[in-house]
Formats: sequence, structure tokens, C-alpha cells
Amino acid sequence: MIADILAQASDDGGLWLLAAGPAGGVATYWAFYRYYRNTDKSHDFERDTIIEAQPVQGGEEQIDHIARTRSSGIDGDNGEDYRKRVQRVR
Repeated sequence: MIADILAQASDDGGLWLLAAGPAGGVATYWAFYRYYRNTDKSHDFERDTIIEAQPVQGGEEQIDHIARTRSSGIDGDNGEDYRKRVQRVR
């Protein structure tokens, strides 16, 4: 059956149609690979992100102390309301 299809395709000059499937698959795979990998746009992390270390600044002032608490949560936490916690960068 496949031999008949190949014979008809070669008679009509439509053998290119049989090769279009695998060629299209390879082209799609390569396009996705290039789009997501960006190998030509990568940078050398160690070279491009060098920063000079600065001395640590701070103090040891105690702000608040809570002892013997039974509450497992924190008053005013915003763990559930992510729209208040995450702000859009402008």
C-alpha cells in the first residue's frame, strides 16, 4: 500500500509533500529551541555581573520583643492578598 502511494507521488511529482511533514517538524523544533534557549543572546554571568563589595552598614538596636505568644500568625500579614504584596515595576 505504501509502495503504491510512493509510486503515485513520484509520478505526480508530489514526493515533496511526503518530505514536508518531517521538514516542518524539524523547522518547528528548531524555531522553538532558538526562541527559548536564546543561545546567541546569552551573556557570561561571572563577567557581566561583577559588583564591588561594600562594607556592611547597620546597627544592633532591638526593635521589639514578643514573648510567650500563642498566636501562630502575624498581625497585618499580607500572605494571602498578593495584589498588595506585589507591585508593578514602572
